Amino acid sequence: MAVRELTCISCPLGCPLQVEIDEAGQVVRVTGNTCKRGEVYGTKEVTAPERTVTSTMRVEGGAQPLVPVRTRGDIPKEKIFACMEAIRQGRVQAPVQLGDVVLPNVCGTGVDVVATKGVAGG
Repeated sequence: MAVRELTCISCPLGCPLQVEIDEAGQVVRVTGNTCKRGEVYGTKEVTAPERTVTSTMRVEGGAQPLVPVRTRGDIPKEKIFACMEAIRQGRVQAPVQLGDVVLPNVCGTGVDVVATKGVAGG
């Protein structure tokens, strides 16, 4: 049985987790957590890790050349580089409002990339 050691990031406590994994890759037990969120985080991190991506995207015709963006939810960890490339190649036309979807369904994840700040037209 394998054991992965993680630091939980679900809350500010940062509990040291030990996640026991059987030969089939299934989580058997999570220990070290002080709340239920730690167990959920440890299980998810070992079986299907996901992350939120934050970056900037180019703005055409805007008062600023870039707008800060983020994924509306978590995406699979293995799709982060493809997501970043899609954001890098993407362009959005000004004006941009806070919350505007600038890349729908990024990389087929079902998660949109949204603006986290507005940019006026230039």
